Amino acid sequence: MRAPYLCTYLAAAGELKTKPTQHSVKELQSVGIQPDVLVLRTEHELSANLKKKVALFCNVDESAVVQSIDMPTIYEVPLRMQEQGLDVTILQKMGLPVGETPTLGPWRDFLDRRHKATEKVKIGLVGKYDLQDAYKSILEALSQAATYNDRKADIHFINSEKLTDANVEEQIKEMDGIIICPGFGQRGIEGKFVAIKYARTHNVPTFGICLGMQCMAIEFARNVLGYTDANSREMDEKTPHNVIDIMEEQKAITNMGGTMRLGAYECILDQQSKTFEAYKSEHIQERHRHRYEFNNDYKQEYEKAGMKCAGVNPESDLVEIIEIPTLKWFIGVQFHPEYSSTVLKPHPLFLSFIKAAINK
Repeated sequence: MRAPYLCTYLAAAGELKTKPTQHSVKELQSVGIQPDVLVLRTEHELSANLKKKVALFCNVDESAVVQSIDMPTIYEVPLRMQEQGLDVTILQKMGLPVGETPTLGPWRDFLDRRHKATEKVKIGLVGKYDLQDAYKSILEALSQAATYNDRKADIHFINSEKLTDANVEEQIKEMDGIIICPGFGQRGIEGKFVAIKYARTHNVPTFGICLGMQCMAIEFARNVLGYTDANSREMDEKTPHNVIDIMEEQKAITNMGGTMRLGAYECILDQQSKTFEAYKSEHIQERHRHRYEFNNDYKQEYEKAGMKCAGVNPESDLVEIIEIPTLKWFIGVQFHPEYSSTVLKPHPLFLSFIKAAINK
């Protein structure tokens, strides 16, 4: 068992205190749990004597007491852990052979590019949650993609609840691209439509995720197809133009927790789409988390008016991706690409989006 503990620093005394760690470990031991490794979260460097003291009073090996000091970015933490031999300690604790020390070359290359990037790409995050951790996966996916485009992601939150036709230009005109964020419910939805309309008519690179994709479809129906009352059944059950509707097979299910379309689903891409250019593959698989879908009854009208249905599920024929090919980069996806973006394998759609935003 590896347990993280806070090593408290008292500024007035100018010293680190280990009593909270000792007490926490004692409480664990009282219920029969003995940590094998202690990772001490700290703002200041821990001395060898302090770590020796913690090991003695917490009954762990000295080599199993590791500091996790504040770093400029979380991506540097694994390298600091390796420097202290945490990987070796874990292998030994598990009775596994200790081989050669990994060089972590690709990881170090990523950090090197991140440190060297000086130019910024400005991205507007259009959503209703002021708490930025609500979009943490998207923020990290953007940061990773920016690094591989040799840029720093300069991300600005745009509160969709406060967005109107009167202030949208002021909020978005300086952005190189915008993300229409996912979420549930009515709050802030009209502001997203305002942002999408501005981005679509001013050719601002736009990436809609899950509900963001649905908002892109609704805005297009209202302002291009002419269905001014178009909406999603989630927002308006009585809308006469339900361009977004609940999945047919789930209409009889009332348990909200049981009606989600969850997990990985396959998608076939149109080879003449920007999405295909990004993935460089016709067959993809992505993770979903939603209840409502694009209504295929309107599919022909959308495509005739210039919005391509660029990706569909091969089994259900549900539309997973929409885009407007005539714009610089205007793509909405029903799934969550941010869930599968990593340091060593950034998601192709985020890479493509950031590239388009840079070229704007």
